[in-house]
Amino acid sequence: MSLEAEQLLGREIGPYTADRLIGQGGFAWVFAGHHTADRSPVALKVLKPRYAGDQQFETRFRNEARVASELRHPNIVRILEIGKTGDITYFAMNLYPDSLASRLAQGAPIPEADLLRIARDVASALAFAHAGGIIHRDIKVDNILFDLHGNAVVADFGIARAVSGYTQQTGTNMVVGTPQYFAPEQARAKPLDGRADLYSLGVTLYRASTGRLPFEGDDWYEIARQHVEEPPPPP
Repeated sequence: MSLEAEQLLGREIGPYTADRLIGQGGFAWVFAGHHTADRSPVALKVLKPRYAGDQQFETRFRNEARVASELRHPNIVRILEIGKTGDITYFAMNLYPDSLASRLAQGAPIPEADLLRIARDVASALAFAHAGGIIHRDIKVDNILFDLHGNAVVADFGIARAVSGYTQQTGTNMVVGTPQYFAPEQARAKPLDGRADLYSLGVTLYRASTGRLPFEGDDWYEIARQHVEEPPPPP
């Protein structure tokens, strides 16, 4: 039987214990947890069994996480450890109490001063990563977290690149990134550089300031087409 997220609650994963599920994507679950020895809080990203059992995907996931773990910047989530215990592949990160997605879900408008601070913090993180040749490829409201001082911190560097490399190597048909935030060149499967991240940051700030996305549709093909062919509605 395939492992489910609930089966990991209260379970030791390496030196950590998973306490509660706080998020999930197509490839991994994210748990709030703690270090079993000293109870310091952590976030645990755990590969879903379908991908943890795929050696090529797991290797790319671990390699890209290792590259991301070398990014040392106050506005980039720090990866503390990359590990595997039994059939479970995971990495541990600092745990942050809030995200831009959760703030938007509350429905209240975000003050302009806060939007400018978010933009500066994320742009600083991207400039640092781009200078080292690392592109995020999936900037969106879900990947912008906040520390206790209100600073914006970017999560999930390397994940989209791992998926992209896997799809190119295996021919697997998976959407890499989030179509609502695609840069036009990303929608057209063209080579990317740091400008794609800046476009996605623009979409993120558009949503944060207006409460809606510039482009929406019934499927990702339609949304991607709009990014390529249509101007966004004026905010």
